Amino acid sequence: QALRGVLEEQIVSCSLENMNIFCSVWFREGVCSATTPFLLLGDVLDCLPLDQCDKIFSFVEENVSTWKSSTFYSAGKNYLLRMCNDLLRRLSKSQNTVFCGRIQLFLARLFPLSEKSGLNLQSQFNLDNITVFNKNEQDSTLGLQHTEVKEEGMDVEEGEMGDEDAPAPCTIPIDYNLYRKFWTLQDYFRNPVQCYDKFSWMTFLKFSDETLAVFKSYKLDDMQASKRKLEEMRTAAGDHVYFAKFLTSEKLMDLQLSDSNFRRHILLQYLILFQYLKGQVKFKSSSCVLNDDQSLWIEDTTKLVYQLLKETPPDGDKFASMVEHILNTEENWNSWKNEGCPSFVKERPAETKPIRPSRKRQAPEDFLGKDRNRLLWNLNHDNMEACKSDSREFMPSLEEFFVEAIEQADPTNMVEDEYKVVRNSNYGWRALRLLSRRSPHFFQPTNQQFKSLADYLENMVIKLAKELPDLPSEEIKTGEDDDENGDNLLKDSNDSPSIQSKAVTNSQMDEIAAKLGSKWKTVADHLEMSEKEIRVIESDSEDVELQAKMLLVAWQDREGPQATMESLVTALNSAGFSNITEGLSET
Repeated sequence: QALRGVLEEQIVSCSLENMNIFCSVWFREGVCSATTPFLLLGDVLDCLPLDQCDKIFSFVEENVSTWKSSTFYSAGKNYLLRMCNDLLRRLSKSQNTVFCGRIQLFLARLFPLSEKSGLNLQSQFNLDNITVFNKNEQDSTLGLQHTEVKEEGMDVEEGEMGDEDAPAPCTIPIDYNLYRKFWTLQDYFRNPVQCYDKFSWMTFLKFSDETLAVFKSYKLDDMQASKRKLEEMRTAAGDHVYFAKFLTSEKLMDLQLSDSNFRRHILLQYLILFQYLKGQVKFKSSSCVLNDDQSLWIEDTTKLVYQLLKETPPDGDKFASMVEHILNTEENWNSWKNEGCPSFVKERPAETKPIRPSRKRQAPEDFLGKDRNRLLWNLNHDNMEACKSDSREFMPSLEEFFVEAIEQADPTNMVEDEYKVVRNSNYGWRALRLLSRRSPHFFQPTNQQFKSLADYLENMVIKLAKELPDLPSEEIKTGEDDDENGDNLLKDSNDSPSIQSKAVTNSQMDEIAAKLGSKWKTVADHLEMSEKEIRVIESDSEDVELQAKMLLVAWQDREGPQATMESLVTALNSAGFSNITEGLSET
């Protein structure tokens, strides 16, 4: 406690360098633990006002390389994350935007790119970012009063801008209808999933066409006045001018349409929205698919947006090419997240000395002689023919091996189950090996469930008895219709490819996840998922259906090509969900 009090006084008095040196030296000497500086920083930031926290955080930023060292990283990463989150909760997103951005940049520098706790794996949106505007036409100041308000606004602008710098009048009148449609589009930019709904898409299409028509007809040519205003704002308020939210006042609509930065913001929102709608995102629902008309409209509108960006001064061509490059780079990040966010750090392979090619010494002539057939491995003049010789065939045929089992399966012989050869574990092991080499039934998928290996072999013996020509198959009866059902099932599986031999599709995973619900943990054990992976899935989402979908996606990523429907059906049956496997669709 005494040590902690001394260090807190050092921090409060801004002797931060001394505190850093003290903690490093004392940790190496064993006086304090590696978490001591993080505990002190957290306590001090909780006690100080925000203006002094800014100075303390500057010290934290400057020493990010120290926090990433092996001495402090593992011990202090959670403390630094908690400290930054506490600061963000105290700061205002609209008034302390720069400080909030510094904290986010610090966390990005501290944690590696593959740290999943800092990634938006599920492509979620900030649905709380709602743009507020006047939705009551009766309270609108546009329409009849628009002319008077505009004249008053122009009087003010004329004092700041010369007559030659005044923007050209808009060719499309600005009324409440245009104002409402323009700001309604922000709700689609906030939640792009709405565009997959048929009726919402029609509304978005109509409003977008009218908005882009305004941008297309209202060109921005003269930027001298805007440049002078920008220089005056920089002189008065510094180099950075930033607004956290859009200003949605009706009186500003005319001026906003004349502002190049505002126009670029809106057009860039369109490009980001289009990229999400066309992109392949793993956690998208199976219903989030564009039809041909929607894809064609997005393709044409994207070209129009880029054309408008190039026509927007200053440096429109340069800005448009830079935006296109950034969005193309974003596609790589989307692919990286779809692949499960693999680490960018690759282990260096162990250095191995190059192996020199060895020269094979020729055998002396007197050893081989002219007749090479004297050697043991050349007793036959053709080695391949020697390998194909009948004397080298050690594997029995199906008739020879299963003849006894087929005779015991005949009910007329009245052999009790405990005395049948299929009950012998050694016989069962050899039977499985022989079936895998010679019988096509071994790899045929089936929905029949067998309690033991003996039951499975008995079923296979009945099938073989009906196929082998030299054995009497008519006498083998089971007394039930299970064989006929099995034959029909076998015919179905031969006529058409089984669903179980295919890869699991996204729609099938959605169907299984919806049926599993909160019982997905039972299947997780049979899919050999670790406790750590289960905890990560639980922490990523509270929706049980989404958790079940994430379980199946994680299993598919881990298994790769081996993640077939057959293995998934086996796991579901083992977990007691045979009712789910029976109702699976083949789509």
